[in-house]
Amino acid sequence: MGALLYLLLLAVLVGGMLSIVFHTLRTGISPMPTSGRVRRQVLSLLPEDLEGTVLELGSGWGTLAFSLADRCPRARVVAYELSPVPYAFARLRQRLAPRPNLRLVREDFFRASFSGVSAVVCYLYPGAMTRLGPKLSEELSPGTRILSHTFALRGWKPVRTLVVDDLYRTPVYLYEVPPREHPSGPLGTTPGG
Repeated sequence: MGALLYLLLLAVLVGGMLSIVFHTLRTGISPMPTSGRVRRQVLSLLPEDLEGTVLELGSGWGTLAFSLADRCPRARVVAYELSPVPYAFARLRQRLAPRPNLRLVREDFFRASFSGVSAVVCYLYPGAMTRLGPKLSEELSPGTRILSHTFALRGWKPVRTLVVDDLYRTPVYLYEVPPREHPSGPLGTTPGG
């Protein structure tokens, strides 16, 4: 009976590892937890009294999602993760230490609506950031905060950049969605005037 239990545990472990590898190849980035130093810098750029919906894109094991829920108790934090093993771990953590303002979602955030969101937080990879830029500018309201650590949004100018005092000198970028422009020019202006 002991050997059967070990084989079962080994099968679960190997299956979990293969699942992580598969989803890493599919999404382009492995589920890496956000370090404590980086997490503190990201959170410092969000007001504690923030309300509305905060999205975390690619929440992995949930380390940043739980911290966001604690930092912004008046906001609703929605954390997206595709990889089933980290997602299941975060769900278990939510059952053991629930945050009423945190919702974990196993879904591709590129298919979700960002309309009406108060802030977006992400730790993705360059290809996803390039793909994400147009969605952010099209669906978020002007002035909405976007926080990204490690990887910048190509073509966007950060409002503020912090450099974490860690081994990697990790950058944390704060962006705000720029005002939309009409075909004739920025909102409130007329051509030639």
